[in-house]
Parts: sequence; C-alpha cells; structure tokens
Amino acid sequence: MASFRYSFQKVVDLKASEKMQAEWILSTAIGALAAEELTLEQLSSEREDWEKKLHEASRSSVSLYELQTIQHYLDHLLSCIASKTTDVVHARKTVDQSRMKLADKMKDEKVWLKAKEHAREKFEYAMQLKDQNELDELAGVRFTLSTT
Repeated sequence: MASFRYSFQKVVDLKASEKMQAEWILSTAIGALAAEELTLEQLSSEREDWEKKLHEASRSSVSLYELQTIQHYLDHLLSCIASKTTDVVHARKTVDQSRMKLADKMKDEKVWLKAKEHAREKFEYAMQLKDQNELDELAGVRFTLSTT
C-alpha cells in the first residue's frame, strides 16, 4: 500500500514552527512581566520601610537635614515606582499581544492540520476503493475460471 504524502507538509511544518516561536515569545514576555512586577513590589516595600523611618525620625530628635534627606529619597522612590508602574503596564500589554499572536498561530496551525487530516482521509478512502476494486476483480476472475 502506498504511503500518504501531504503536498503542503512544509506549510504545516512552518505553521508549527511559527506557533512554537510565538510560545517562546509569550514565555519571554511573561518572564519580563514577572521581573517588572517583582521590582515594583520591592520598590513599594522599600518605600514603606522608608516611610516608617521618616515617621520614626520625625518623632525623635533628628535634624531637619536628615528629615529632608529621607523625604527626598522617598520622593525619588515614588518617581521610580511611577516609572516602574508604567513599565509593568507596558509589559502586560506585551503579554496580551503575545497571547493574541499565539492564539492566531494556533488557529493557523489547526486549520492546516485539519486540511492535512482531511487529505489523509481522502487518500485512505481512495486506497480502500482501489483495494476493494482489486479484490472484486480477483473474485470476478476466480468466478470466471471456476465456471469454465
């Protein structure tokens, strides 16, 4: 029996490769988002620590210069947090875009795999018909030989 060879196999392979690449891109984007969120959490935690230090320093007898220094550092942390929040938003958008691209690549691959499966079924049906015709022909020849 002849083996099935799909004429568009290279397209199917390309679609599978594109899907795998989209998965890697999504994985990288998720990793970058996690790193950005971790940095944001660390900055927020550090801000809380410095706010406590400022509060404690304002209760005790600390120079005005030290209070101003702590406040300036807190202002710097707040600007870093704002910047990092923007980075997190961009990273989330990148993840969302990567997910959409992956979904598109998965649909493309599925379409081509269904087309391949349909072609395989058509091929197998044709091969069954061919085999059945050969068997019918053999039975006809045997019948003819047995009646003569």
